[in-house]
Amino acid sequence: MSNEINPVEYGSIAVDDLNVAYREAGDRANPKLVLLHGFPSSSHQHRDLIRALSHRFHLIAPDYPGFGLSDTPDPAIFSYTFDRIAQVIGRFLALKGFHRFGLFVQDYGGPVGFRLVDANPDALEWLIVQNSNGYEVGFSAAWAGLHALWTDRSEATEAPLRALLAREAVKQIYLHGAKRPDRVSPDAWESDIAMLQRPHAERLHLDLFHDYRTNVALYPKWQAYLRERQPETLIFWGQGDIFFTPAGGDAYLADLPSAELHRLDAGHFAVEEHLGYVAKRIELFYSARVASAKRSRAA
Repeated sequence: MSNEINPVEYGSIAVDDLNVAYREAGDRANPKLVLLHGFPSSSHQHRDLIRALSHRFHLIAPDYPGFGLSDTPDPAIFSYTFDRIAQVIGRFLALKGFHRFGLFVQDYGGPVGFRLVDANPDALEWLIVQNSNGYEVGFSAAWAGLHALWTDRSEATEAPLRALLAREAVKQIYLHGAKRPDRVSPDAWESDIAMLQRPHAERLHLDLFHDYRTNVALYPKWQAYLRERQPETLIFWGQGDIFFTPAGGDAYLADLPSAELHRLDAGHFAVEEHLGYVAKRIELFYSARVASAKRSRAA
């Protein structure tokens, strides 16, 4: 097997009258792996991982509506909810020929990804979780303002959350808990900050902050899926994440006792600091756990 790094292709396609941008790499004949991004980023957060894995997988990383280079429709005419985003991304994947795939989810990627799996349980071949919460124990103290918003959405509860969209806050999301901040590219937060200056950005993010409460209500359903289906699961958890506690990563093991968990000395975007480690473990895990299981079923 060649270890050659393949070029990344950039494109966009129309989905429900929206332009959905994406990054794609790897031989189309290779196993498919979908990379779903978190807040406040886009497929840009996967810029290095997609290259590092391009010799082994056929990868795709879309930008959600309102993120990255995808269209940002006015919230007055487009509902920025996790249900709606998952619908768009589900149709996007079908159009791109991703019908069964491995799934890498980080932060918002979990709520989007679990909705995809809920709509089509057989689509998931295996799962990679990187600081994407699925258990209430995973919420850090940073969620106090969002909990207030969920209880009573008003100007008073929205106002403090606008600070999460400010330059210094975005930068700190990347650097908080980072053991090696010198490995965290400033291009990452500068890209996010630039995107947050677009029309409608503040309103759409406040809409999603409010809608996040619907994810918590679905946690028991997602946990039941994991418990019943037992997908092969690899977990990377930055222990210094500003949003999600270390207990949030450990919690998956109650439902997935055979999952492989790597506790990383890192923050919310752990791949920034541990690219080589993460990429290598993904390859090894696929070979040892996923490909071997497929061979056993075929025998």
